[in-house]
This record gives sequence, structure tokens and C-alpha cells, in this order.
Amino acid sequence: MPTSPRRSRWTFPPVEAASAEGLIGVGADLEPETVLDAYARGIFPMPIPEEGLLGWWSPDPRCVLPLERFRRSRSLRRSARDVSTSINQAFEEVVAGCADPARPHGWITAEMVGAYTQLHVRGAAHSIEVWDAQGVLVGGLYGVALGGLFAAESKFHRVTDASKVALARLVDELESAEGASPTRFVLDLQWCTPHLASLGAVEISRPDYLRRLADALTRPAPAAFSS
Repeated sequence: MPTSPRRSRWTFPPVEAASAEGLIGVGADLEPETVLDAYARGIFPMPIPEEGLLGWWSPDPRCVLPLERFRRSRSLRRSARDVSTSINQAFEEVVAGCADPARPHGWITAEMVGAYTQLHVRGAAHSIEVWDAQGVLVGGLYGVALGGLFAAESKFHRVTDASKVALARLVDELESAEGASPTRFVLDLQWCTPHLASLGAVEISRPDYLRRLADALTRPAPAAFSS
């Protein structure tokens, strides 16, 4: 998988030019080279539905989940016993679950689905699936991996705690990677919410995030996300 940005025909503004909401620009495209270049610069795409535009964002503060802070509640541990997990076995189905139009505040357009599917084919986007005892997909998450960065894009659940189980599997993979340390990986969650904070996520400044990102991009990806 790529560990450095690929060449894009677009030039992004400096992240310091972002608005108070974190918006640095609109337009461009969702070609794999463009999206990977953005992530390597601390930028990610997200549509602005009410305006019909593609936005590029670099919020300050930024939400990250330090691996050592991840909180496994007793209810999460109980839920994990009733399901199984896998990696990259049902990427399109996971993205479809995240993009379900019945979900409130949906933002994953057909164009976004196509873009991340292309990234998956290239080995840069990955999914974690959660299955019930009958083999039915009940939750999951997907995101982009670049070296020591994993940018979690979205998650969904159809049974209680299934998305948290997917996140726990992601944390396990990062923690168990060869040479892992609390500072080797950046698990990016973009914007913090009370729900994410309850799992251990914290806000850091954009300059701090960019420093951590630069270091993470020099490191190899975990084996689970390296192909």
C-alpha cells in the first residue's frame, strides 16, 4: 500500500488558511492520487450537501484516539463475545452500511463510495467487519491507511456495540503491529463527539496533529493494512 502521497494534478491551499470550521477549499476531484495527497497533508474530503459541493477539511482542533486511552467497557467486552470480526472481507458492504440513506446526517455520496472503493482496490482503504453468530454483517468501519496513519472515515452498527467492536479490533491491530508503540500510529477520527470522547478520543491542535502525521508517514503500515 502507499506510504507516501502520490502525485495529484491539484494543489491544496495551506491548511493554515482553513476557515474556523476547518474548510480549506471546494472542488477538485476524488481520484485516488488527489485523496491520498490530501490525507498526507492532514486534509480529508467531505461533501457539503446543502451546497452540492465537495469540501476539503483540516479542522483545528483535530480528533485522535491514542491507543492507550481506548476504553473497553464491560458492556463492550460482553458484546464482543457474541460476534466475530474480520478485515477486508466485505469492504463494499461496510461502506454501504455506513452510507445507508436512512441514517441521520448522512454525507457519504455515491461519488464518495466510488472513490473509497478505488482506494480499497489499490490497497489504501480498508474495512473491519463485525458478524453475528449466523454470519450476518451487523457492523463495521472503514478508513484509509498511509504508513502509520489510519484515518477512520465512518462506522455503523445494526446491533448494540457492533461499531465499537470494530473499533476495538482496529485498536488491537495497531497495538499488536510489529514495533508498535503508543506514538507510532495516528488513529485519526477527524472531529470529536461526546460518543468518541467516551471511548477515549481527545482533541489536539492542528500543528500537533501535523507533527504526528509527518512522523507516522515515515513508518510502515501494520501487516493487516499493508496490502
